[in-house]
Amino acid sequence: MPPLSALRIDSPLGPITLAASAQGLCGLWFDDQKHGPSQAQRQQWPIDTRHPLLQSASQQLRAYFAGELSQFDLPLDLSAGTAFQQSVWQALLNIPAGTSQSYGDLARQLAKPKAMRAVGAAVGRNPVSIIVPCHRILGAGGQLTGYAGGLWRKEALLRLENHPGI
Repeated sequence: MPPLSALRIDSPLGPITLAASAQGLCGLWFDDQKHGPSQAQRQQWPIDTRHPLLQSASQQLRAYFAGELSQFDLPLDLSAGTAFQQSVWQALLNIPAGTSQSYGDLARQLAKPKAMRAVGAAVGRNPVSIIVPCHRILGAGGQLTGYAGGLWRKEALLRLENHPGI
């Protein structure tokens, strides 16, 4: 893994670790999130409270949680994933706030209609939660399904975005 700079912030949904590489924001994880770096890994990253990208991400997240921002404008580094994972994460960026898609919708959008499980696995491994909006993926019937940060957070994020039916 390339050298990373990190910043810890508080949020209404719990503590968050932000990580940046030279290419862009490469991580946003809740402390107890599945599939994220271990606490030991996170502790190896230098905390940089003056890092311009981490400061910008922190400011945009504060505005998002205050209901003042619905789309982030940050350079991203999604290179830690496979080519397929990166294609899924890029597709997630096209789902506007207040809307959702199913895993099947996303698989069809990627021209891989039989790859719903693989799409689900890639969504679950998204390293930049919230900003790459994996929380906007719902089950085929619109039901809340897995979220690496916890279903209660997924529901809270969808409520924050005024998602219909939540």
